[in-house]
Amino acid sequence: MAVSFDRSLDAPYGAAVRLSPLVARLLAPNPGPFTFKGTGVYIVGGGRDVAVIDPGPDDPAHLEALKRALAGRKVSHILVTHTHRDHSPAAAALKAWSGAPTFGYGPHVTVGGDVEAGADRSFAPDVAVRDGTRIAGADFTLECVFTPGHTANHMCYGLREEDALFTGDHVMGWSTSVVAPPDGDMGDYLASLEKLIRRRDRILYPTHGSPVTAPRELLRAFLLHRRMREVQIVGAVKDGAESSAALTAKLYPGLDPALVKAARLTVEAHLQLLLRQGRILRAADGRYTVANG
Repeated sequence: MAVSFDRSLDAPYGAAVRLSPLVARLLAPNPGPFTFKGTGVYIVGGGRDVAVIDPGPDDPAHLEALKRALAGRKVSHILVTHTHRDHSPAAAALKAWSGAPTFGYGPHVTVGGDVEAGADRSFAPDVAVRDGTRIAGADFTLECVFTPGHTANHMCYGLREEDALFTGDHVMGWSTSVVAPPDGDMGDYLASLEKLIRRRDRILYPTHGSPVTAPRELLRAFLLHRRMREVQIVGAVKDGAESSAALTAKLYPGLDPALVKAARLTVEAHLQLLLRQGRILRAADGRYTVANG
């Protein structure tokens, strides 16, 4: 099953666009190789009281646009999926402006792994949530769904009234997710994909890109893609690719240079999982070999 990507997002910057009775999205002007067209900030609620999910980067123009979109409404909750600088930094300014508390799994867990927009080490939630925690608003209920893998503190949020799930960077329709050790973990990422496959969400709202309207199909495709990548890595190691750099060059020929570091880190995440599983071995000099090969 090949992954079919949707790169059709065509949304204005700085204006809230209504996506459903309870969901609107405002796009921040921070496009890039890892953010696609920019950070999609979600405003949840159909009445005066709303929640904001992933308020985005600490950019003055973006913050002013977000305040304009929220004018006349009360922000009751500020939710963060994970602590990368394209997701969480605006939470502090939005909290100061609105008085709303912040919610998330916790602060950034590890050093390193800052290949994308980089880690936001300043964020610590007012309310630390866990898997299954429910956050009730005026006309919405959000259920916390813990999905480590992309980062160790990644949390999705399910909107029970619309069978929708806000997936941060764990699942995106425009691209696969980067899993960069040490903060990212491929074993956790695969387990989190399987966890979402068992759910019955009707639609996914990633922080980057368009909504995903066939969730289980995409989730299964991502899981199969990663399993196939494992097979490719083991095969390449058997054929003599003894380092993550050699594996990246073999598996990603012609890759945009801006993406090579991210690809190599994701290969290293696969290698760490394969080592834990005993499918490959690592010599004292760092060379990889196939177990029983």
